Amino acid sequence: MKLFLISVFLLSSLSALETSERLFECSEIFKERKGELLVELERIDEQRQALSALKIATEELLRKKEINLTQKEEVVDRKLLEITKREDSVRTKLKQNEEILKKLKDIKMSKIAQTFAKMKAGASAQILSDMSPDKATAILRSLKPKTVGQILTKMDSKKASELTLLLTK
Repeated sequence: MKLFLISVFLLSSLSALETSERLFECSEIFKERKGELLVELERIDEQRQALSALKIATEELLRKKEINLTQKEEVVDRKLLEITKREDSVRTKLKQNEEILKKLKDIKMSKIAQTFAKMKAGASAQILSDMSPDKATAILRSLKPKTVGQILTKMDSKKASELTLLLTK
């Protein structure tokens, strides 16, 4: 029995030695793997820092571009406002010029009408017969109906008829 106990003891010692060797090997493997993991972790950290720096640079670039775009939009808005003001000014001046031109034409027509009103009907009829129908009609419209009647009676009937039709339009 002693022998049996010694052999069990020896076997358990051998088994303990073998387990101890395995544990030592596992520890070595874990140490090697730990080193590899640390290197990998360091590489990942460097990449994260690079990515972070890239993100910051990109955000800064976008911010600068946005500021630049905003400034350009402000310039365009100011120019558009200036153009709009100029267009309004031109429209106003054009309207004023049209009114002045109309007044001048009215004054001119008034003077022409006064001249024809002072003339004898026969002379007026002769002059108006030689004019274009549109201009003759414009002059006749500015005269009093009595004067128009006297002038038309002194004209050629065909011309008087044509001018009368134009006066009715």
